[in-house]
Amino acid sequence: MRVKVDADRCQGHAMCTLACPELFLLNDDDGHAYVLDEQVPEQFTEKVRQAQRGCPEDAIQLFEV
Repeated sequence: MRVKVDADRCQGHAMCTLACPELFLLNDDDGHAYVLDEQVPEQFTEKVRQAQRGCPEDAIQLFEV
């Protein structure tokens, strides 16, 4: 699975960083989320899905590979 954060939609609520701090970080400049690595390690799959479900702006996109 791959994950991306749509920078145009993200408002910096940080729900993703609470769900999966191993992959989601906040940009120091604008507070918006970004992913450390788009390739999701298998052990974080469920956490990333929780982050997507919890995003109030629907800014997290998942891609099955």
